[in-house]
Amino acid sequence: MKDLQSLQSGSDIRGIALDNEEAGAVTLTAEIAQKIAGGIVHWLEKDKAYQTQPLKIVVGQDSRLSGEELKQGLIAGFVASGIEVIDVSLATTPAIFMATKFPEYQCDAGVMITASHLPYYFNGIKIFSKSGGAEETDIAQILRYAKDTEPIIRENGTVIFKELIPVYAQDLVAKIRKGIGTEAQPLKGFHIIVDAGNGAGGFFVKRVLEVLGANTMGSQFLEPDGHFPNHIPNPDNKEAMESIRQAVLKSQADLGVIFDTDVDRAAVVDQAGNVLNRSNLIAVLATIVEHEHPGSAIVTNSPT
Repeated sequence: MKDLQSLQSGSDIRGIALDNEEAGAVTLTAEIAQKIAGGIVHWLEKDKAYQTQPLKIVVGQDSRLSGEELKQGLIAGFVASGIEVIDVSLATTPAIFMATKFPEYQCDAGVMITASHLPYYFNGIKIFSKSGGAEETDIAQILRYAKDTEPIIRENGTVIFKELIPVYAQDLVAKIRKGIGTEAQPLKGFHIIVDAGNGAGGFFVKRVLEVLGANTMGSQFLEPDGHFPNHIPNPDNKEAMESIRQAVLKSQADLGVIFDTDVDRAAVVDQAGNVLNRSNLIAVLATIVEHEHPGSAIVTNSPT
């Protein structure tokens, strides 16, 4: 437990969750996850001043092999602190945040178990309150609480299972319809394929794109598989980008979309095989925003 602070990676918690000779010793276990759960409760009640009892926290995971074990550690810690836990199993990072907004969930906080684009033996934790993602200073405080402060122990903690992806997908569909127009299938006539990299984003094909009318033939690696047998789910990885590029050309698709493991990042490939990622993808999005809202300022990060 003395090395808890070393698990901080910016505004995330990340560590090695599976034995791997190249990576070294395991640093993130179910026991540590349980301690971190206690730190999250302290943070919500002391730093975020959440007064509601019991607190309601949603917990989800991507397709990583270690996700279930870490989730059970987190849940054990939350239940011991009297938390009402909603286990949504496979989820995406944006969906976990939206569970703090959807009336069907009304969660006080969300916890996503993911290490984003890192190799299969890593895992991590992303944390959200109703106001947004935990910042770097928040993560440091949560880990200090986990290391130095005894967890709050209360009775009557509960855990229920409730799917989140269907509700999240319906919300996306509604927003896309509203943004494009009133048509039920605004993507009819478009051929759009997805490369989910065996992460958590495969649902986009059946629950989002096809519902909106798109032809998705040629989509690949949609089944969640924490071994990542085809390529690392990472839009910055050359092998992954070449995979989706070749799939677009082979399928003669209008567009290809590739996600990272927890689906909070994406890149696209156009019908000619040109990659739109990072700065050029932001440029395309900025052009759309400028057209819809003239005079807008576009704020992005320094690498982009």
